[in-house]
Amino acid sequence: MTTTRFSKKSVLGLLAAGLLGSTLLTGGVALSQPGQVIAPIEAIDPTKGFSTLAEHVMPAVVSVEVRFEQTSGDGGMQNMPQQFRDFFEQFPQFRDQLPDHFNDRMPQHRRSMAQGSGFVISADGYVVTNNHVVNDADQVKLTFQNGEEYDAKVIGTDPKTDLALLKIDSSKTFPYVNFSSAEAKVGDWVMAVGNPFGLGGTVTAGIVSARGRDIGSGPYDDYMQIDASINKGNSGGPAFNLQGEVVGVNTAIFSPSGGSVGIGFAIPASIVKTVVEDLKSDGKIVRGWLGVQIQPVTEDLAESLGLKETKGAIVADVTADSPALKAGLKQGDVILKADGKDIEDARDLSKTVAALAPDAKVPFEIIRDGKAETISVTIGTMPGEPQKQAAIGKPLEKLDLSSLGLEVTPAEDGEGLKISGLDPDSAAAEKGLWAT
Repeated sequence: MTTTRFSKKSVLGLLAAGLLGSTLLTGGVALSQPGQVIAPIEAIDPTKGFSTLAEHVMPAVVSVEVRFEQTSGDGGMQNMPQQFRDFFEQFPQFRDQLPDHFNDRMPQHRRSMAQGSGFVISADGYVVTNNHVVNDADQVKLTFQNGEEYDAKVIGTDPKTDLALLKIDSSKTFPYVNFSSAEAKVGDWVMAVGNPFGLGGTVTAGIVSARGRDIGSGPYDDYMQIDASINKGNSGGPAFNLQGEVVGVNTAIFSPSGGSVGIGFAIPASIVKTVVEDLKSDGKIVRGWLGVQIQPVTEDLAESLGLKETKGAIVADVTADSPALKAGLKQGDVILKADGKDIEDARDLSKTVAALAPDAKVPFEIIRDGKAETISVTIGTMPGEPQKQAAIGKPLEKLDLSSLGLEVTPAEDGEGLKISGLDPDSAAAEKGLWAT
């Protein structure tokens, strides 16, 4: 019996794989000439159907089958009656007195399978899919529309954007598709192709419902919301525009039931292209690093700091030995621009800095003590592992929130600020805030 695996956060189901796909699309659609790019076509008329578009792009879409080894249980304990097993799990110190055949603590291993989708992006067989589809994979197998199967290896993954790059283990050349150079707009038609529930070669159509969605899956969330039906197993598959160009990688759904309710999320092509280029050249992602903890600018904070708009990001703390500290950024600074780009909010700052090249000297426009300043920062390289946000060894330089009756200090967990003092007769107290 095969098992399926997919990660689920709240009601956002990451589409890791469905059931074993024994049914693949068949029919009279011929595979494109090997090694040829599936060039954009003149935009189809969606009122006349999507068959032309489907036939055009499907030769470059693959079903992804992943096999991995799971470890579970205690081999020796599995051979013991349940009542004794319960006892020794409660009192493990007595296990050493068991006979050897009961005290075999080697874990049990079993092979499991998951499925997803992907698409070929080069004639030599590079394939894009989701990280959560191939994460911890021992073996990856790709199946094309015409039934051809190939082994593939994982070149690199990026959990923060949930993307992965594979390489087909073959000297053959393959039909491939290109990314769109233009961003999809809300209301644009899209066609999703993938491997839902292991059925293979499935086409659905819809429109772009929204842009810039943050679904809480990572620090760089910037999803495109689409209403083309996508389900478990569609993960990693492409969303095409009417010209047959990839505009997104289908990644997640919002679903109380686990099935499609018309709210799906795709990683925009502009992000995918950047990540794939790094994975292909280095096998990893190199991101810019500033080294600050940041706080959103609320209406009340904007008013107290003399800001005209609720835009930008407040520096809540500065990491030790970071580029921010070396450049002179301080707690309480409000970052309004980075490298000439307006910073809308704290999340926008994170994405903007991550996209900057390490060692680049970048101007940051800030507000400090009510005055505008520009500080030049030499961007660092984001550490491979999460950086512990160490304080720089001095107390918080108090933000001027006296008009609100507030005193704030860094939170113990490093996530933003906590209210350390509150005037009970202040505007902040009236809004329901309290000190901790």
